[in-house]
Formats: sequence, structure tokens, C-alpha cells
Amino acid sequence: MNLSRGYLLALFLIFAYLSWQLVAPFAQYVLGAILIGFVLYPLQGRLETYVSSTIAALALVLFAVIGFIVPFVIVAVAVADDVANLLQSIDPEALQLADIEDRIAAETGYEVDITEQLAGSAEQIGTIVLEQTTAWFSALTHALIGLGLMLFVLYYLLKQGDDLMTWLHEMTPLPEDVQDELYTELSEVMWAVLAGHVLIAVVQGVIAGLGLFATGVPNAAFWTFVMVILALIPLIGAFLVWGPAVGYLLLTGEPVLAVALAIYSTIIVGVSDDYLRPIVVDRYAEINPAIIILGVLGGVYAFGIMGLFFGPVILGALLAVVDVIDDNYDRLGEEAGTTET
Repeated sequence: MNLSRGYLLALFLIFAYLSWQLVAPFAQYVLGAILIGFVLYPLQGRLETYVSSTIAALALVLFAVIGFIVPFVIVAVAVADDVANLLQSIDPEALQLADIEDRIAAETGYEVDITEQLAGSAEQIGTIVLEQTTAWFSALTHALIGLGLMLFVLYYLLKQGDDLMTWLHEMTPLPEDVQDELYTELSEVMWAVLAGHVLIAVVQGVIAGLGLFATGVPNAAFWTFVMVILALIPLIGAFLVWGPAVGYLLLTGEPVLAVALAIYSTIIVGVSDDYLRPIVVDRYAEINPAIIILGVLGGVYAFGIMGLFFGPVILGALLAVVDVIDDNYDRLGEEAGTTET
């Protein structure tokens, strides 16, 4: 490597590092924009046959707000409300503090005022809450800025998606046919994860959640959200929620509702998995369940909430690249040798 190339490489590494420092605080929102942009990109091409790319991109951004972001916010609010109700359902009087105090005094000889201790703890908690108000405001501001950034990134991904793909083709040092194979494999992996696993997990969670609502299980919105997350993980699924819900109904004297929920969840939720998954997965690349489990769990640790989607995609993309290398490695080596000669 000569001095000029080394200098350019050093500049690239420096600015790449500084650019990452700029993007890292909003990585979740950028990944969200990429995810939604990938889903909506085929619609962008169709709309551009009728209107300009700018109008098409703006329309799809509005559609993303209505179809993706607003429902997500509504679900988040509903889940937060259920969590608050769950905490408020704890009745302090049901704890029978006076009896507990008398029992402690009889056993140990020490009189303890639990109510006073709880009041003191509540004051400390109140102080902590006041101190954290600034942090909460900062987090809210960051979220609003991040959402705005996500919409801007989504808009330009849709509007200039063709230019981006052209640039990628020009910058990738591979023959056109190999690039086409590579990008096709990556696209199939992305759709396999989104349609074959995420979409089915949402459908399963919602169907199971309807059973919870119908049978009167408390905080059904929160548990529906939990079932959607669990359904993303193969071999685990929504049973970890609706199974205990059946037990809860039995313990609360509702055997008919318990049996109805068990039958509904077993048949309807099971059928949705048995029939929907083969239809969707057969259309795209099939990903091993072990890769999905590792991708989901590892992705959450590495990327946060967006890791639920990008974790399996990254592992699937690695396997797709390995397939492309296996198919074309010898030919590319021969072409490189011919070029050098």
C-alpha cells in the first residue's frame, strides 16, 4: 500500500468512526426507517407510474404514520395503562398491616410501624421521581426527535431508493449477475423474517388476545403484547400466556370460560400457525428456527427492540452470503486471475 492509498484509507476510517458517533444515538430510529422503507419500497415503484417520486414518497410516509407508527403508539399507551392498572390493583388494606405488626411484636417483642416505614419510603421514592423528571423530559425529547428523523430518513429512502440501489451496484466489486443473486438472496431473507415470522407472530398474538378479552382476563392488552413478543420465538409462543390464563380462570371459579379459552387457543391459534406459516415461508427463503431464536434473543441485546427484527435478518443474511460465495467463488477467482494477467 502506497502513501496516498494509506492516507485515503485513514481518512475513511476517521470519518466513518465520527459518522457512527453521529448516528449511534438514533440507531433504533434509523433501523426502523430502513425496515419500514423496505416494506413500502415496492409500493413506491408502483406509485411513481402515476405521480412524481416526491408525491409518492410523501403519501407513503403518511401511510407509514397511520399504518405503523400510530398503531404502535396506541398499543404502547394501552399496555402502559394496563401495567398501571395492574400496580393499582394491589390493595394496601388487603395486606392487613395491623395484623402483621401485631404478629411481629408477639414473636420478637419489637413494635414495628410498617405504615410509617412505607410512608418514609414513599417520600424517598417521591424525591427520586422529582430528580428523574429532567431525565424523563430528555428521553421524551429524544424520542420525538428520533421519530422526526425516522420519517425524514424514510422519505429519502423511498424517494431516492433507485439512486441508492444504483450506487450500491456501482460500488460493489462484483459482476452484475452475482450482485443480482446476492441482493435477491438478501431480499428473500428479509421477507422471510418479516412475513414468515413477524407477521405470523402478530396474527397469533392478536388472535390469542381476542380470547383473553372475550373471557374477561384482566389486563388483556398487556398480555396480548407479551404474546406477540413470545410468538416471535419458535417453540415458545403464546402458550406461556394463555396457558396460565386458563389456570387463572379455573382458580377464580370460571371453569366454562377456562375450557372455552383452552379450546379456542389450542385450535384457532394452532391452526393459524399450521396453515399460515407454510403458505408464507414457502414463498420466501426458509430460515431454521434455531437461527430465529438466536437472532431474536441476541438481536435484542445488540440492537434493542429493533433487534427482534434485524437479529434473524443478520444471521440469515450471513447464510445467504455464504451461499453466494459457494456458488461463485471459483468463477470469481478465475476472472480475477484473468484480469491480473
